Amino acid sequence: MIIIPAIDLKDRKVVRLTQGKFDQKTEYNQDPVDVAKKWQECGAQLIHVVDLDGAEKGASENFDIIKKIQESVDIPIEVGGGIRDQETVERFINIGVSRVILGTKAVEDFDFVKDVLLRWGDQIAISLDCANGMVATKGWTEISSVKGKDLAQKLEQAGLKMLIYTDIARDGALVGPNIKQVKEILNTVNIPVIASGGVSNLDDIKNLLSIKTDNFFGVIIGKALYEENLDLEKAISLC
Repeated sequence: MIIIPAIDLKDRKVVRLTQGKFDQKTEYNQDPVDVAKKWQECGAQLIHVVDLDGAEKGASENFDIIKKIQESVDIPIEVGGGIRDQETVERFINIGVSRVILGTKAVEDFDFVKDVLLRWGDQIAISLDCANGMVATKGWTEISSVKGKDLAQKLEQAGLKMLIYTDIARDGALVGPNIKQVKEILNTVNIPVIASGGVSNLDDIKNLLSIKTDNFFGVIIGKALYEENLDLEKAISLC
C-alpha cells in the first residue's frame, strides 16, 4: 500500500471539500505547483489531482495548471474531474499524465468506458464515489441507482486495471476510513484498488495496513495533510 497525497483544484487554488460539498470548501494554498513539489520532496510516489471545477461543470477547467504540475515533478500524477470525452482523455495523456480518472461516465455511458479502456488500458482508472454503497455522479451532486460493488465487477470484466473507491460520507471529514467498505470492494474485484476518504492520522494508516489483500494498491490522503494532522513522510515510512 502506498500513500497518495491529493491536490484538489478549485478556482485555480488548492482546496478541500467536506463530503464533496462545494459549499463546504477550505482553501489551503494559492500555488498548486508548490504543493506538488512539496509532496514529491516528502517522498510521494504518486500524486492524485482532481479538477473540482471540472467535476462540477462537466468539462476540464484547470488543464493549464495540471500541465504545470505535471512538468514540475518527476513522479507520476493521476488526474480526474470532469473528464467525459475521449478528446480530453487524450489531451491529458499527451502531456504525460500517468493515469486519467473517469467517474460519471462509468455510470452514464458504459460503451464509452469500454472504448476508452480498449484504447488506453493501464492509463485509465475509474473512481467509484459511493454514498451508502450507491455510486454518486456529477461531482457527487447526484446519487445513482447503481451499486458500487456491481459496477466494480462490471468494470473489471470490461478490462479495467485500476479502481479508486471513495466513501463520500467520510471524505474530508477526518473520521477514519470505512474499513468494512474498503475490504468489501477489495474482495469484490481482483484488480488493484486505491481507497479514499476519512484518513485523519497515523492510526488510520495502521488500520488500513491491517488489510492483507494483494490488490490493495494505495490510499489517497488530502485534508489530514493540509490540516497537519498527519505527516506525509511518517505515513510513507510506516508503509
